[in-house]
Amino acid sequence: MSKIVNVSKRNNFVIKAVRGTLEHRATWLYLLLKEAEKKGIAWEDIGYAATKECGHFQSVDLVKVGGTNSFKGLKNKLFTKPAQMVFDMKILETTDDKLSIEFGYCPLVAAWQKLGCTDEEIARLCDIAMNGDRGIAESYGGRMELGETIAKGNSKCEIRFKK
Repeated sequence: MSKIVNVSKRNNFVIKAVRGTLEHRATWLYLLLKEAEKKGIAWEDIGYAATKECGHFQSVDLVKVGGTNSFKGLKNKLFTKPAQMVFDMKILETTDDKLSIEFGYCPLVAAWQKLGCTDEEIARLCDIAMNGDRGIAESYGGRMELGETIAKGNSKCEIRFKK
């Protein structure tokens, strides 16, 4: 039986629709990695590099539009009020050099649960997906630290961007 509990506090029509697009992205990631595995390629051999590159690619627009490499700018461009609602997110601290966030819900985990992934697969998929955020942090001149995660059975995800 799964130890992962992933229940949202907000479930209106618009939030569910946005979550659906994120679940679709998570489904793609899983299916691509499963297909690679059939060809003898380990998930980690391609997943980490691909998601980090995606984070770097996404950061070009985030830094350009935000006009700064401050984590305050990242918060304002990526972790907006709508994003906070979708992920049941709490912004704990925001400075130029640090951004601390807690997520209470994860649509990616929800997708992997719907696909029938094991808890172990979900934990692996989560860490691979989070490499995109590590790539974003690098583009801002920092690093991303991942504490507790919903994917590992915790009640929240702890994400810390630091310089």
